[in-house]
Amino acid sequence: MSMTEHRSTSALLYLSGVTVSFDGFKALNNLSLLVEPGEMRAIIGPNGAGKTTMMDVVTGKTRPDEGEVVFDGKADLTKLDEADIATLGIGRKFQKPTVFEQHSVFENLELAMKADKRARKSLSARLASADVDRIAETLELIQLADAYQRPAGLLSHGEKQWLEIGMLLMQEPRLLLLDEPVAGMTDEETMRTAELCLSLAGRHSVVVVEHDMDFIAKIARTVTVLHEGSVLAEGSMDAVQADPRVIEVYLGR
Repeated sequence: MSMTEHRSTSALLYLSGVTVSFDGFKALNNLSLLVEPGEMRAIIGPNGAGKTTMMDVVTGKTRPDEGEVVFDGKADLTKLDEADIATLGIGRKFQKPTVFEQHSVFENLELAMKADKRARKSLSARLASADVDRIAETLELIQLADAYQRPAGLLSHGEKQWLEIGMLLMQEPRLLLLDEPVAGMTDEETMRTAELCLSLAGRHSVVVVEHDMDFIAKIARTVTVLHEGSVLAEGSMDAVQADPRVIEVYLGR
């Protein structure tokens, strides 16, 4: 597909023929993927299938050897650096949460919002009431309103993960990439994370890489299975789970 042809696509994120090699090993092999605006997409597959490399390519951490990566029909992500890609509205949450442990939950959200404004305002600068409202709204969404004064270092593992998702949301991303968001969570925390993810769909496009099948079944309408750097199967959770190739390379283990 040429650059002119894909401009008509409604996809928010568009990967076409993306190949990434590390020392001759193809981490991604002619990978193509479309994510629609407001979509909740899950990406599954065995270790080494290319899931992390795909996220690295979308965020500008890794340059593909070939292929196109287009955001919002116009931005060619293969030509931009990580900081530029972040300002376009792509946020990524890594598996290990990185919150400011000494600061309160509220201050963490405030810092995330101010970092986005490019003006390095200090925490002591007065917040506009609209900003306070936005933080309050996000606290409700991530279910940490009662803990807003608590130092982030005292939160449970699950709460830290929600806070970090909240910090990403303060930057109003159009696309959120979540890397194993429920790893290490209790069953209850996992369910609450599923609720949180579902509440984001529609307003944000969300791509979740995860091994927890029960979690994926709750959140994703479309599941993409990666294997050896390309798409092995794609469809509903039921369709993917019944696919003999997927059972053989991933689910059957």
